[in-house]
Amino acid sequence: MKRFRSLAILLAPLVLATGCGLLKTEDQQRASRPRERPLEVPPDLTTPMVDERFAVPDPRASTSFSQYSRDRSSPGTPAAEASSTVLAAVANARIERGGDQRWIVAKAEPAQVWAIARAFWLDIGFSIARETPESGILETGWRDTRANVETGGIRGMISRVLPGMYASGERDRFRTRLERGAEPGTTEIYVSHRGLEEVFTTANQDATRWQPRGTGSDRDLEAEMLGKLLAKLGEPTRSAATSPAGKSGAPLAATAAVSSNATLQNNGAGPLVVNDGFDRAWRRVGLALDRTGFTVEDRDRSKGVYFVRYLDPDAPASTSNEGFLDKLAFWRPSTKAPLAPYRVLVTDAGGGLSNVVVQNPKGGAETSSTTRRILALLFEQLK
Repeated sequence: MKRFRSLAILLAPLVLATGCGLLKTEDQQRASRPRERPLEVPPDLTTPMVDERFAVPDPRASTSFSQYSRDRSSPGTPAAEASSTVLAAVANARIERGGDQRWIVAKAEPAQVWAIARAFWLDIGFSIARETPESGILETGWRDTRANVETGGIRGMISRVLPGMYASGERDRFRTRLERGAEPGTTEIYVSHRGLEEVFTTANQDATRWQPRGTGSDRDLEAEMLGKLLAKLGEPTRSAATSPAGKSGAPLAATAAVSSNATLQNNGAGPLVVNDGFDRAWRRVGLALDRTGFTVEDRDRSKGVYFVRYLDPDAPASTSNEGFLDKLAFWRPSTKAPLAPYRVLVTDAGGGLSNVVVQNPKGGAETSSTTRRILALLFEQLK
């Protein structure tokens, strides 16, 4: 036992000397290391703007509401910058309004507006189903409405990965119609909407069909798309939004003090009297034809005539002697005469009124049930 105690006493100074040597070595290494350069501030670093909207005021300071309002509306604040971009005016286009109908008047030729309108619908996800440049008609295909699809939970996760997995049961399509404006070098743009909804047809909910949604057209959606198309037509000019009236820039919406009422006379036989002059009545009738799903083949504004095709669902079906094998012979020319277009005539009745009548293909008077139905459909849109 004494031998181990003596050995421990001899080893203790050696261990202490070794430890001091290690510490000294680390100090020497630290002293021999090169000095690092201090952190430098990047030259393009800017101080972030502090939003003082939620700053707690000093309770010892005295202020007034007028001083508070001046501080809130001072230039450079986020609220002031955001307000300059809301409903910013467009230099080369404007929205005009007649009653509850709106349209765009663009300072451009129809060919230029056509290319922009076509790109607009493609950019927001619609396909082009029909385009007729000679008549100025551009119609999109049906597209499912994604706004009502659930975005939370498991369904929301699946919808983000597979967008077409779930449907909302609603579809929309839009028709764009271009016309040369009353002012030289301008083009008028009209947008109409058609909406469908999927409904169950059986009590077991195992069969569905598509039917018009609501009244068939949504005026709010039309106004929304007109606003988006207006922004597409030209870059907004902030100076026009703040300039005095009558100087640079065009107003965003020029409202007209006109009545949007109409009267269908002679128990539905016509004429349909519109409480507008010819120019506005022509525009309103054109929008009404688009909204009710008529196929407008041609138009002649100088004569006030729309050439439309309409298949009356209540008209009696024509009898045919064709058999089953005759219908399979697709190579034979069809013996059925093509559906003749009706003429929707708009005339100036004076006193700020216009008359709308439906004529046969030859321009004569037409008193059939189909013409009554056409006038009734137009009246529902114009009344």
